[in-house]
Amino acid sequence: MTIGMTVLIILVVLLAAFVAVFLYRLAVLRRGGTAAILRVTPAPGDTGWRHGVIRYGEGSLVFFKLSSLRPGPDSRIERQGIEVAGRRSPEGSEFDIMSDEIIILSVKDRGSSYEIALDGGALTAFLSWVESRPSGRSVRGRRL
Repeated sequence: MTIGMTVLIILVVLLAAFVAVFLYRLAVLRRGGTAAILRVTPAPGDTGWRHGVIRYGEGSLVFFKLSSLRPGPDSRIERQGIEVAGRRSPEGSEFDIMSDEIIILSVKDRGSSYEIALDGGALTAFLSWVESRPSGRSVRGRRL
């Protein structure tokens, strides 16, 4: 076997692995969730926004970026630690990727902070998920 043939085989294997990861990620995103735009803050100006899908679990919210090939979630926000710090409308160049109906929430989770842009229905779902979390006391009591 020549060196050229070995390089070709390695390239084909790498391409197959890339396609497999891409198809897995696509399958994960297609299983459902809520469309959202998220950015980790602080971020300069209007930058850092990423389109993706939010999935709510009992203990955490996970965010999958549309443009990522990572097998798992790109961000995780724990339900017990979450604090909604404020809300606002899109400003400036944010209108290039968001509509007038979008509300941007400032969210903090144990030292990390995010901004999440949601439409009306998604905002209601998010706030319901946050407000219906069990109290810290009942969670601690179940762990014992």
